[in-house]
Amino acid sequence: MSSLNDLLKLPRFSDLEVLSTHRDLDRPVESVEITETPDVAGFIPENVIILTTAMTFKDDQQKLKPFLASLVPKKVAALGIKVGRFIEDIDPEVVAYATELNLPLIKIPSTQPLGGLLYRMQSYLWDTKTEQLTYALDIQKKFSSLLMHDVSNGRFIAELGKIINAPVILLNPWHKVIGNSQYFSGSSYPASFYAEQLSAKHYRRISEGKTNLVINNINGEKLQVLGYPVNVIDNFPYYLLILRPEQIPYPISEFAIEQAVLTLMFILYKDHKVQDFFDLLKSDFLSQLVEAKSLQTEEHRNWVDLGSNYGLVQSNHYRIALVYCVPDEQSQNQVFYRKDESQIANNWMQDQLPLKIRDVVVFKVKNSNDIALLFQSEEPDLEKTLTNLVKELEDALGIRLSFSFGNACETIDDISNSYIEAKSALTEIKQRTEIETINYYRPKGLIGLFEGTDEEDIHYFCEKILGELAYPEDTATVDLRKTLQYYLDYNCEITKTANTLYLHRNTIKYRIKQCEKILGVSVKQPQNSLNLRLALELSKGENVPKLNH
Repeated sequence: MSSLNDLLKLPRFSDLEVLSTHRDLDRPVESVEITETPDVAGFIPENVIILTTAMTFKDDQQKLKPFLASLVPKKVAALGIKVGRFIEDIDPEVVAYATELNLPLIKIPSTQPLGGLLYRMQSYLWDTKTEQLTYALDIQKKFSSLLMHDVSNGRFIAELGKIINAPVILLNPWHKVIGNSQYFSGSSYPASFYAEQLSAKHYRRISEGKTNLVINNINGEKLQVLGYPVNVIDNFPYYLLILRPEQIPYPISEFAIEQAVLTLMFILYKDHKVQDFFDLLKSDFLSQLVEAKSLQTEEHRNWVDLGSNYGLVQSNHYRIALVYCVPDEQSQNQVFYRKDESQIANNWMQDQLPLKIRDVVVFKVKNSNDIALLFQSEEPDLEKTLTNLVKELEDALGIRLSFSFGNACETIDDISNSYIEAKSALTEIKQRTEIETINYYRPKGLIGLFEGTDEEDIHYFCEKILGELAYPEDTATVDLRKTLQYYLDYNCEITKTANTLYLHRNTIKYRIKQCEKILGVSVKQPQNSLNLRLALELSKGENVPKLNH
């Protein structure tokens, strides 16, 4: 894009005089218009030079002031007024007002035909745009060649910095520097110094589109930064930062930089898809490892050799943890966001966990948004390490993680047990309203298997097995149920039951016979005993006294 300053410096426009005083004339110019209409502000594009003879204002130049004010919101590059035809000279008060509005006011001599001036200005703008477009296409060819030669994103950023002659930084979605131009090699401050000055508000603005930002340089002076989102994962873009964009030399245009951003997106997307494919292979391996024990095949597999490419090592300590992205009210039902959130969490853990924890392997769990971690060494400060890392991700992206651990095991073949335990713990925490960062598997016992079962089904089962002993109301039946409970708890030993209840042995025998009469089965028969124990536990309620022993 051309600037007003570049245009006025050309010899062909040397007879134009800028009357008002301005801080700078580097404002963009995209077109030129001739008008004599006082309400033209409603019909012009932004970044335009207006040429006029001011015929409408020949009798009262003070009316030029509201006209000038109407042009400011339209970001008019300059107003050129031809003198000598309708007005002899421009009123100094009008010039002062234009200076106050920071709107360049150009005096056009009477010898300049406006039509010819319009043509020369438009020709310059067209030639400039053609040159910029041609240069942009040449740059695109260079970038495409880099893409075809499979260069890394670091090499691409270095080349981009050379081409535009400006410092360039590439940040990943969690705001860490992953590439920068050679400018920072000779600088006392690394690229991260500048990136760390960006706030959450800055990142939100960049995510919405190309944005101009202002931060501080190493001397505390204001520094302009141009930020572009590079959308590989929709809700969590990469960030391209260009420092001092106002110094980018001609003929590099905004279009050329946007072409570079597009090529960079392809490079990152290709890397992303390669990683996706590798993650899929890892997920398949984890599924095979977990399912191998339940399939009970006689084939013996050397899992360490099979999984060496994924980070599996020989150890006497293995433990699975399943990772869950805890949703908030806003993201709870946003399917695509939840998928992107899980992908970013997976990428982040693959990047960050190996820096803090030895021999940890990150797996995506097939057909879900959950992530599995395989720990292959004992870490004394594991909870503290994970909690600190999780806080970093939550502070950067607002993603909150929760870890559900299975028990540790000593052999690879038992990893499936740890996985099942972690899955059980995760299922439990997903039903909670308050979710802790670190959770552990706790055995539920037989009753725990019935969590979530319909209450009517449980009630029917208890009444079918226990009959009137299921939910007794009269004292005699309550006593029978209590005696049966203790009798079964003591493995049908009459003496222990009698001593605990402070009753005679014959009383216990009598009550058990009464129970068997009600039940219609022998309570000593193993299958009956199991059903009775289960029904007694499931039917405990406010009408049945709880047994403390």
